[in-house]
Amino acid sequence: MLVLGLMFVGVLFVIAFIGTWLARRYAVHRRLLDEPGDRRSHATATPRGGGISIVVAMLLAIAWLAWRAPTDAPLLLAIGAGLCLVAGIGWVDDHRPLSPLLRLVVQAFASLLLGGAVADAGGGIPAALATILLSMVLVNVWNFMDGINGLAASQALLVALGYAMLAAPGVATWLALALATACAGFLPFNAPRARVFLGDVGSGALGYLLAALVALIAFVHRDWARAPALLLPLSAFLVDSSLTLLARMADRQRWWLPHTEHAYQHWARRLQRHGPVTAAYAVWTLAMVIIMLAANTQRLAVTMTALAVTGFAGLAAWSALRTATKDRTR
Repeated sequence: MLVLGLMFVGVLFVIAFIGTWLARRYAVHRRLLDEPGDRRSHATATPRGGGISIVVAMLLAIAWLAWRAPTDAPLLLAIGAGLCLVAGIGWVDDHRPLSPLLRLVVQAFASLLLGGAVADAGGGIPAALATILLSMVLVNVWNFMDGINGLAASQALLVALGYAMLAAPGVATWLALALATACAGFLPFNAPRARVFLGDVGSGALGYLLAALVALIAFVHRDWARAPALLLPLSAFLVDSSLTLLARMADRQRWWLPHTEHAYQHWARRLQRHGPVTAAYAVWTLAMVIIMLAANTQRLAVTMTALAVTGFAGLAAWSALRTATKDRTR
């Protein structure tokens, strides 16, 4: 089994690595470039759409898992179909701008597919509704937070590894390992210097797959008590994106448009470097993975306390970063 697992991981890494190299060549040939500007955090034109390699690797992993575990095949195929929808609309958007409404409609349909599969697998209606909501949130959160070198892919890698350690042996563990491996194959092209970006095809796919992992671990196996703990590794992105969104709405800005007002973007501008910011977010998420694994053996009240403390700590860190960087720019 160990040999099979090593082969599985190795093949996916090679697919993601070579796929990213090919995607970059394609993007350069087609002039799919993100140009620097007021709504960007980079200084040079950079190819986008490299996240298609992660999508291809994950679709192959899902197909293999469905073949190896026929009883889980309907759920896995639903995840694969939803992934194709989310990645597909992102791929089109990487080639030509689409309306936010159209993207949301396609993402909502993919989320409904995932929620319906969770309900059909025994999760029930409440689990299905929670899955749909989480999928919509994470797809857009990962898109919002994909703004500096290595951040979105490294966060997905760490969260997926945490979920692999938490999940009972089975499909969820293998799917989480597959996602972590695919991200690892992409990251050499995205950090410390970005030679290609995820693009909407990659960022949306990462959010969707993480939502699918939460649903598999917490809802399909009817282990609702684990659901709050699973939010801990996601907290860095959830706190930054939600608080920034609320601040923009409070300021009556057009919050649905691209911008550079997240805490990580303020911090990167202050440092004039991306690496330390990505590393700091990684340290936070590693700490949250450790807390998640520890809280998993405790009562639900302990988990909820950890989640509340994390939320307050995130709020304090977000406020401090925004205040400090604004003061420096005056």
